[in-house]
Formats: sequence, C-alpha cells, structure tokens
Amino acid sequence: MARSHLTLAALATSAVEGLDVRSARPFTSSTHGDFDSALLTTREGARLVVRVPTSALAEQEQLGDLVALRALTAGIRSRLPFDLQESVGQTPFDGTRAVVYEYLEGDRVLIDDVAAQSGLADSIGRAVGAIHSLPVSFVQEAGLPIATARDSVNETVAVIERAADTGHVPAALVARWESASSDEALWQFDPTVVNGSMTADSFLRSGDVVAAVLGWAALRVGDPARDLHWLLSAPGSETALSAYSRMRAGAVDRTIRQRAQLYAELELARWLLHGTETDDSAIVDDAVAMLDTLVDSVLGDLSAPLSTDTGPVLEVSEVEELLNRTPGARTGSSAHGRGLAPVAEESDSASSRSE
Repeated sequence: MARSHLTLAALATSAVEGLDVRSARPFTSSTHGDFDSALLTTREGARLVVRVPTSALAEQEQLGDLVALRALTAGIRSRLPFDLQESVGQTPFDGTRAVVYEYLEGDRVLIDDVAAQSGLADSIGRAVGAIHSLPVSFVQEAGLPIATARDSVNETVAVIERAADTGHVPAALVARWESASSDEALWQFDPTVVNGSMTADSFLRSGDVVAAVLGWAALRVGDPARDLHWLLSAPGSETALSAYSRMRAGAVDRTIRQRAQLYAELELARWLLHGTETDDSAIVDDAVAMLDTLVDSVLGDLSAPLSTDTGPVLEVSEVEELLNRTPGARTGSSAHGRGLAPVAEESDSASSRSE
C-alpha cells in the first residue's frame, strides 16, 4: 500500500532537524513506481522531495545514488554545466529509509524533444561530454566501480550468451553481436567517468538548456558509449553527438558510435532476459517482437556489421537461412571470440526523476 504524502512529510521532519513543512502533495514520475514520493514546501518557501523505496531494487538504487552524490563534491560539480540533486537528510523507516532531497526545477525530456539542429540536442551533447571529461580519480577515491575496456567486452559477451541461450534471439542478430564483441579494434578506447544508466528521463530541461541530470546510482568509470546509446534513436542525434565531440576535443574514440549502437541493440536483449528471469511472458513476447523488428531494420547492415572487420559478405540465401533459425542452448561456442570468458551480469539501475 502506498504511503500517503502526509506520512512522508512526517518522515521528512524526522530526517531533517528543524524542518517546518507548510504543505505536502504526492509527487510521481512516469519513470517507475518503485518509490513513494512527496513534494514538500517549507515555511521559508523552499521545496524538497522525500522518497521511500518500495522494492529491494529501488532500495539498492537509492543507496547507490546516495554514494554517488557524496562522491560528486562541490569541486566536481563546478565542472558540470547543470545541477545535481543534494541529499539533505534521511531517517530509518519500516526496514528501509526515507531520504529527503533538494527539489530540482525543470521539465522532463522526451526523446522527440531532442530535435535536429535544436539547442536542446546541443545542450545534451555538451552535458554528456562534460561528464565524460571529469577526472577519474574521484571515482576511484570513492570506491566506485572501475571497468576497463576488457571488462566492457566481457560484460557484453555475457549478455549476448545469456540472451542467445534463451532461444528467442534471431541467429542473424547473434552473429552480428558476436562479430562486434570479438572485434578487438572496436574496443580500443580509454574508459571515462560515466553516469552508467543514462536515458532521456535522466534530464530535466529549462527551455533548450539542460537544467539538471538525475539518477547517479550507476556512476562509475567505464565505456563512454554506454551513456550515448539512447541518443541514437533521437531525431537530433547527429546534433547531440557533434556537440559531444566538440566538448571532448582532443579525445580520440573512433568506434564510439558503433559501440553505442551495439549497446542500444543489447537493451532489447536485456529486456528479454528480464522477462525470462521474472517469468513474465508478456515481457518476453514484447522483447521477441522488438527483436524481430530489429533484425529487419539491420538486415541491410549484415554486409557492413558493427564490427570493424567486415568479413565475407553474406549471400541472400545465407541471410534468409539465418533469419529462419534461432539458437538453442549452446555451450562452449567459439564465436564469442578470443578467449573471453562469460561473467556474471550486473543489473543496471533504472534512472529516476527528481522524486
């Protein structure tokens, strides 16, 4: 049962010493329903948000977010052209904790808002570029995850193998992904600071300018392409990516777009795995339908795959044969390439609005 905004307001007064709440109302987001949230207005006119997780996954996300926000010190924040949340207090409650945050002003960003030649697309590109330009040392000092390029390969291979073993992924897609994961040239990059779970929902806007970035639970050092994969479906992706490149002047990553495309496609594999792991047939059916659509859309790319090593061009008959097959359970497949062992996959935390 959802906790009322009055209950949450009472928790906030316990979490923040001297807090005088003048009004409270429910505060919801379209992102997910894993938090009970309320928007509070203090007697001084300040606005705060109090959140209580309603699931173990949300509790883990909240903890990760708090650790990341502490790591993002005033000095680090001064390098970023947008605002971040600040936690102002917390209190134990019902086996979990209520956390009070400063409220961040701004409107939610929809993927279609990121239009070609728009100021918003340019601002998003510069915002992501600023994150990736932060010094990695503060992440290391905070004890947050550090993933090398090889770690990124291993994680990718693990997702491909697990998805293929469900028997629901078209063989053409498995071949495409395996070719990319085994191409060493694709993975020659310098890891950067990354948000780690970035989507359009990660941003709040003020007009055509990014006002704030939300959801830092997956903050780490890793592949910068992970923060860009969602942008590829935006109408203004080229504008955003050009602004990103300008922001990171001097950094050379010639295959970042190819890896971003690979990660975008693997989001469908992750959705499929979520459906199989939770035994939700509706999610599985949805993922299978999207994978079928994807294989149709990338069919023309089979002769120029994500891999930098194009290899032999497939004949039409060979393509049709691939499309008519799905892989069953497999063991010891060498197609994953070059001795990379599968690793346990870590669940990415969902991004959340300023709840």
